[in-house]
Amino acid sequence: MSNKPVGVVGAGSFGTAVANLLARNSDVLLYARNADTVNEMATKRLSAGQQLHERVTPTNSLEEIATKCNVLFPVVPSSGFRDLMVSMSQYLRPYHMMIHGTKGLDLRIPEEKPHDFVLSQDHVFTMSEIIKQETVVVRVGCLAGPNLASELSSGDPAATVIASPFNEVIEQGKTLLRSENFQVYGNADLRGVELCGVLKNIIAVASGILAGLGLGENSRGLLVSRGLVEMIYLGKALGGEISSFIGLAGIGDLVATTSSASSRNYTLGQKIGKGATLEQALGEMEEVAEGINTIRIIHQLAESQGIKPLITETLYKILYEDMTAEKGVNYLMRYPGNIDIDFI
Repeated sequence: MSNKPVGVVGAGSFGTAVANLLARNSDVLLYARNADTVNEMATKRLSAGQQLHERVTPTNSLEEIATKCNVLFPVVPSSGFRDLMVSMSQYLRPYHMMIHGTKGLDLRIPEEKPHDFVLSQDHVFTMSEIIKQETVVVRVGCLAGPNLASELSSGDPAATVIASPFNEVIEQGKTLLRSENFQVYGNADLRGVELCGVLKNIIAVASGILAGLGLGENSRGLLVSRGLVEMIYLGKALGGEISSFIGLAGIGDLVATTSSASSRNYTLGQKIGKGATLEQALGEMEEVAEGINTIRIIHQLAESQGIKPLITETLYKILYEDMTAEKGVNYLMRYPGNIDIDFI
């Protein structure tokens, strides 16, 4: 594999940052769907506002990137992930290895539902499950952790987690990504690590709302600690392990994305806290804030299963119903709490 380039599918801010990280150790093909965008990337050597490493070559051919690369890093929004895998499937072979960097969920509800239909986790899929459903790729993993694209592109010290049930995937990820200021850890709990990246986006939106309301660090500390508890309860219910949530992909990523204006979910929440509607806030965003779709999916799943993730439910009311951000905070503060930690 070392003689072949590595493929990154998706030239957004995070995909570009990943491509530049990989380029320290390997030649890289970076896929963008639009041919004009690829031509501009090749000419100006810029992608998503980042300077491209000299070893990164842009392409808009899925066939080329699948044919030339054995290891692929899909980094596209979850809303388009399944369609991407369907489009790529004709070019993929069992020898391919995929390590995705998408932090989202895919909801599949049958078109013809029985009268007693109940939404369950059997209808909610992670990106690794989509890869296995739509392609012949077997060796699958994910990339997760406190990896804000703006800081990665600046070369600040950082770390990530490669999660996979296959040790070969973890070791390959370490070989390709590790450098003097970028550490890579391994974790066998693929589902748990994927859920960490998904669920922390919910808390990041809430943290942004607090900032938009002008509330301080005590409020953020309360939110982050209770948010982690909610993530663990939801993660366990969806098949993850507690250990993943208290590691780098869990609390590490949670701290980063709930305190940084570079986080898309935090930024979107901040706009809403300042009085923007969801539609207005989304209109001002250049890239997808995955937390919005996650809040909707987790709300539907929790409602059908009779569980009550308090922060997620309150955010749903703020985003999709008539609750104001101020009322949402007041509601959370008035809700009676009992035991601080009861999952250990």
